[in-house]
Amino acid sequence: MSQVNVLILRAAGTNCDLETQHAWELAGARPERIHVRRLIEQPGLLDRVQVLTIPGGFSYGDDIAAGKILAVQLERHLGDALRAFIGSGRLVLGVCNGFQVLVKAGLLPDSHQRGREPTCTVTYNEPPGFQDRWVAIRARDSPCVFTEPGRAYELPIAHGEGRVLFADAGALQEVQRQHQDALVYVPSPSLSAGMAMPANPNGSDGDIAGLCDPTGRVLGLMPHPERFVTWTQHPCWTSLPPREPGDGLAIFQRAVAYFA
Repeated sequence: MSQVNVLILRAAGTNCDLETQHAWELAGARPERIHVRRLIEQPGLLDRVQVLTIPGGFSYGDDIAAGKILAVQLERHLGDALRAFIGSGRLVLGVCNGFQVLVKAGLLPDSHQRGREPTCTVTYNEPPGFQDRWVAIRARDSPCVFTEPGRAYELPIAHGEGRVLFADAGALQEVQRQHQDALVYVPSPSLSAGMAMPANPNGSDGDIAGLCDPTGRVLGLMPHPERFVTWTQHPCWTSLPPREPGDGLAIFQRAVAYFA
């Protein structure tokens, strides 16, 4: 395939769509930003892309709960189309608010569990408060298409509702058993202690920073890979040896390489 086409979904309150577009372009893809209402009117737009991305922001002001209104829109109007999209072997990426949307729309941790009681949610940080800083995460040995097992990434976060919370211990253990805990928070080797601690910024069960579905083709994560695609975006870029590109770009590049 000569070109990987990406649909970046936006709604009122989305504010990371341009950064996400830039990241996909650097990775060699051809992204297009499309409003959710246009996609609802024309679900066939999904047929011409290989990747759907739901970027970060505060869709619909995060009224009711973070990502909930957009999630209801997707489930009600596009649920069948999105599950068919995933079932056809294509990819879905949700970042921060997009991760919240994927979980609350029933597409993570497993889109096949439609109609069942949800096994997890993304909710208010514990301890409460908005976290706006850099964190370190590590990719687990998982089927996730977007990540490299064992690799560490340093990425920024900006959220008040990023805690991945499971209904019970059994639900968490099932996700771990299937290696769907694709990304976990870890201590940072390069950020100062004041910036990096505690390693888990929101109290997520299992230190989970990102979840994939059982196929590995759907990934949601709270940190923002699109905000670290060049070294000068790192807070310590003047004091550490340079490394290019930024850690976040690798997540987009692996998705593009998946279709090569």
